[in-house]
Amino acid sequence: MNYQLELKQLVDYPRCRIYREFIRSLVKEKNIRTNGGSFLFYYILLCSFANYRTSNRRIEGITYTVGPGEWICPLSELKDQFRLRFQHQVLSVLEFFEEQHYISYSLLGKNKLIKFTIADWQKDNTVLRYSYPCKKDMGFFFFSIAKVHELIGMGKCSEMDILLDLWVHTVFNDTQVQGSDIGPVVYFRNNTGNPLTNYSELAERWGCSRTTVSRLLKKLEGLDLLSLIPFSGNIGSVIYLKNYLSTMFSISDVMIDKEEVALTLSLPIQIPDEPETVPESDIEAQILVSDSEESVPKTHMNFIVEKVSKLLVTQGIPCCQCSKTKYQLSKLSDCKGMYSLEIICPYGNMAYRFELRITPQTHPEASDLFSKVPSIELKGGNIYV
Repeated sequence: MNYQLELKQLVDYPRCRIYREFIRSLVKEKNIRTNGGSFLFYYILLCSFANYRTSNRRIEGITYTVGPGEWICPLSELKDQFRLRFQHQVLSVLEFFEEQHYISYSLLGKNKLIKFTIADWQKDNTVLRYSYPCKKDMGFFFFSIAKVHELIGMGKCSEMDILLDLWVHTVFNDTQVQGSDIGPVVYFRNNTGNPLTNYSELAERWGCSRTTVSRLLKKLEGLDLLSLIPFSGNIGSVIYLKNYLSTMFSISDVMIDKEEVALTLSLPIQIPDEPETVPESDIEAQILVSDSEESVPKTHMNFIVEKVSKLLVTQGIPCCQCSKTKYQLSKLSDCKGMYSLEIICPYGNMAYRFELRITPQTHPEASDLFSKVPSIELKGGNIYV
């Protein structure tokens, strides 16, 4: 018998938060190539240097006033940050951005200094009404999602452009995006709430071949920057970013398990039809199933509850790691498939209560897996004493 397990747990914003220190770390990552035609990496790098508030910068004995969204630095320094060989290549990039009305720039100090201004800085970033020095390697800035789409569509993306595209489109714990409760998942905001994508879609987005997409994603996975979880058939793949939570929220990143993601994304969970072939559970003695329905055998319910307990461990419920915790599944009402799942801790008589909806899967088609298949839905999580 096949079942579906779905745990539904921020809202799309017109801009995203990017930490300057993260961009500095990418500049030092020599294993990721920056050559391409979309220039997303270069533009975000310029934004990471831009002043958040008015301050003064002293270069070779001369003090320059640098306003919000502006920065001034030696041309040679910008060349090193862009990882280009020649200064005229830097000027070509700046000219491109100026033609697109993204920035304005000027050469100072006998053409040795570059001063640039981000055109839409004050629209995307709040500016305080007093002078404050900007620490270049700390803090964050806001970046327009629309700018990402514009730049991605202008030419073939570099490896660094692709990594930033993935980063900008990552969401975590968003009730509208399936799988984001498990970890930071890449979601390209297509209004479906479904983070599944395939190599053909990514190849068209990034202006490269499917083979290149496959090679690059495996390369980034090898660099421990993401977790790629492909699913069989024509369903597609899910991409989870590593180091996202530690960078964005200063909290530990979570380990992504393929089976846990499958549960969250409503992908099929196969349980052998014969009860004796169902794998024995380590916590089977802790599970109490009452009022079992014929359509969902008790052995299957034990298997499902075990999977739920593993998922709840990733959500920070410590009771699910205790060998003395009890899991009580009982019928919630006369409605078929409605259950109450109580997780009872022997210390302090505290428990978590969830509403569990269980429906056996019939014959889902891969194309409409997310819209038509029955599901097991876990809601709630109330604590009571």
